[in-house]
Amino acid sequence: MSEQILITGGTVIDPTGERHADVRIADGRVVAVADRLGPADGDRVIDASGCVVSPGFVDLHTHLREPGKEEAETIETGSRAAAKGGYTCIVAMPNTDPTQDSVSVVEFVRRQGEIAGLCDVRPSGSITIGRRGEQLSPLGELAEAGVHLFTDDGDGVQDPLLMRRALEYAADLGIVLAQHCEVKRLTEGAVMHEGDCCSTFGLPGWPSIAEEMMVFRDIELVRLTGAPVHILHLSTARSVDLVRVAKADGLPVTAEATPHHISLTDELLAGYDSIYKVNPPLRTMVDVEAVRAGVADGTIDAIATDHAPHAPETKEQPLDHAPPGMLGLETALGVSLAHLDMPVAAVVAALSWKPAAIAGVADDHGRPIAEGEPANITVFDPDETWQVVPAHLASKSRNTPFVGVELRGRVRHTILRGQLTVGDGTPRR
Repeated sequence: MSEQILITGGTVIDPTGERHADVRIADGRVVAVADRLGPADGDRVIDASGCVVSPGFVDLHTHLREPGKEEAETIETGSRAAAKGGYTCIVAMPNTDPTQDSVSVVEFVRRQGEIAGLCDVRPSGSITIGRRGEQLSPLGELAEAGVHLFTDDGDGVQDPLLMRRALEYAADLGIVLAQHCEVKRLTEGAVMHEGDCCSTFGLPGWPSIAEEMMVFRDIELVRLTGAPVHILHLSTARSVDLVRVAKADGLPVTAEATPHHISLTDELLAGYDSIYKVNPPLRTMVDVEAVRAGVADGTIDAIATDHAPHAPETKEQPLDHAPPGMLGLETALGVSLAHLDMPVAAVVAALSWKPAAIAGVADDHGRPIAEGEPANITVFDPDETWQVVPAHLASKSRNTPFVGVELRGRVRHTILRGQLTVGDGTPRR
């Protein structure tokens, strides 16, 4: 049930620019935007003084774990975490059990998201059946069912011929393939970035070239087929350069960076704490600075969370046994504003309308805040500093490295189709 809401005193930032304005919402849509609007009968008034009023955030890379690993996260708890982080739409990764490689599974994920009702959940599909890299999923059937983004995230498509065929189908179907770039043969047994730190710590290393080889290969396949590719979680300086050149050549290549790859380095593995184990691994400060520069100059289109919840009994193991991944939905804004030397508007673009375009949801999300547009909106204080309290997380898991770290920028309110899903920082259900 949508509400009648008046947002006053905020700074509106959207694809059209930045201005001070009040915003009125009714029947799920923006009905008025003006310098000053008086309250009407039935208005819920939100004082947004000092805050940014922006289109809701869109995450290209969320692991919801359901079906299959509900002990770590469910679609409902993940949706709640997303809303608390300012997201009105998330793309659910397909590495569930069963895999999202059939219409029945993606419809289950979509339906559970609708039941939760806290943000739009758009299921991705796997490129290959079971993400085994052997046989293409029924891409046409899944596209007809509304799936726009396909990926074998966690396992990049290793076979170049299979990836070429997938791209050729993608070009005809109007879908986007999102690649996890990792040549598996080069990362067998690896637990952290290959470099000075892994030598010092005595841990097996994950070489940068394992990512860069696949980034290069897929860019060349894009050049051959003309089909778009989205590169997931770029982590090395050379990868950023490869994407930069591809864009300069006019190729339809987009890319994302995670909050942890713009804020954390491999040196944190000194304590052998599995909380810092991710895939791709945390890299050097040179790589971190290159990824930050890539976001700043637009080479990297989007900030995506790679939100990867794990139950304590699985994550709190020795490094060689612990699964990679950390939470991201509730801290993405705070980490991004704390670590990116960019205008707030540019950060919002990377969190909202740029990923919305890649996800194929730009009709509903990342829209200008203007009369007649869908009321999918986030209100956040860009200057508020805060620290993560694990007990306050909406996610079912607790595997975040940002406990005790000062973050900047906090979501106050999230509105989905005119309904307040988060009010004063608290999920409404």
